Amino acid sequence: MPLYRDGVTEPPQTAESTSASGSAPAPAPGPAPGATAADGPAPRTPAAVRRRAALTGVAVSALLILAIVLGSRLLRDFDSALLPYAVATVFLAFGVAHRYTVWISAPGARRLFRQGWRSFFSAENFRKAPTALPKMIATYLGLQKFLGARSHARWIAHQLVFWGCLLAAAITFPLTWGWFTFTSATGSGPGYEMRIWGFEIAGFDALGVLGWLMFHGLDIAAVLVIAGAVYFLWRRMKDRGAITGQRFAYDLVPLIALVVVSVTGLLLTFSSVFLHGGGYELLAVLHMVSVVFTLIYIPFGKFFHIVQRPAAVGMQLFKYTSRREDEAGAEILACRRCQEPIDIAPYVANLRGTMRDLDLGFDEWAEYCPRCKRVLRGTAYLDHVKKGFK
Repeated sequence: MPLYRDGVTEPPQTAESTSASGSAPAPAPGPAPGATAADGPAPRTPAAVRRRAALTGVAVSALLILAIVLGSRLLRDFDSALLPYAVATVFLAFGVAHRYTVWISAPGARRLFRQGWRSFFSAENFRKAPTALPKMIATYLGLQKFLGARSHARWIAHQLVFWGCLLAAAITFPLTWGWFTFTSATGSGPGYEMRIWGFEIAGFDALGVLGWLMFHGLDIAAVLVIAGAVYFLWRRMKDRGAITGQRFAYDLVPLIALVVVSVTGLLLTFSSVFLHGGGYELLAVLHMVSVVFTLIYIPFGKFFHIVQRPAAVGMQLFKYTSRREDEAGAEILACRRCQEPIDIAPYVANLRGTMRDLDLGFDEWAEYCPRCKRVLRGTAYLDHVKKGFK
């Protein structure tokens, strides 16, 4: 990056040096300026990352299979009709573990991941702000209030999809793995017992309100998901901003998959209640195919942000606790050009560390405010590019 003056102050100096003739500097060999061994290990090669990710995926899948076998009491409570769903969850576990390992192997994500866990396990943070973590989990993961600043309609639709999927997963996964069972002492009801890992948890009347909620929980989840997903599909067909940047496989396929899974699930209930089982077998196959496809798609498409989002809570906690320290007198870094405050020192230091990890070579630019960066960039353009035109 060329060095230049704006008539007021020097832009950030890096390890680059300018020759006596004023020509463009050559990059200095070795690590980035200010980098130390504590900033993290050297980046792994792609082959090493893939090998580590594959081993992690195999380990997580093996642990899930073991949990299924043990949780279903050595498969005594496992329903063989649900085998395709269980196999899909094993592939889901492998895919999520594989991609997550690759993701946190990137310098920026690795720093976020480590800083987040460091803040999570910090006894000092818990002592200073004991309610910070539960509050962020509730607002950032549960209510996702940051979406409300963009659009209230989008926030409501996202909440419908989120809670609908969460409810469906909480019901489907344990049933698929044989962890939950519902048995009737008489064989025909209406009294049922719910068991978890073979232990009786509660009894209920299938004809009562609790029984209806138990047996129609997936229908409720399907209605929530359909309402939210249909809104997003409508928006992606009408909103110019969404249409311009959307991709079919990345943006539309997930929504279509959610709608298909939810509609086929509701049709199964409709068939059993109103059609006396007519067409149930075909609908069951369609529903199974759509669910299996969606589960396998999760690690490789837009749904992966579901797995990534919790990691961001750690960074939010880091920023929150750092700002609380700032209120107690911690240092606030000022722009090196205009002296306006930028942010707290720990946050800027973390940003500079990430830029060093990425070998960008201009991490000191983090100490300039956005306006001064634009001014210095424009000055560089005038001095080094436009002056060459007659």
